[in-house]
Amino acid sequence: MLILQRKKNESLVIGDNITITIVDSGSDWVKLAIDAPKDIPIVRTELLEAASTNKEASTPDKTSVMLLKQLLEQKNP
Repeated sequence: MLILQRKKNESLVIGDNITITIVDSGSDWVKLAIDAPKDIPIVRTELLEAASTNKEASTPDKTSVMLLKQLLEQKNP
């Protein structure tokens, strides 16, 4: 991991085609401008984590599916 210190209106470049510029900052936040090709996804970490959590929550484990199947078979012989 590379850690850099930048001031307002200073930038850094990743590869040949991604530029990150510090637009503004406060005591506990920073506002970034990211210039990258449209085919490179830029997603906040908390959104990725939420999507992963939602996917896990919506995917039943095999034991639950088997128990549900058994219960349904008992009610509808």
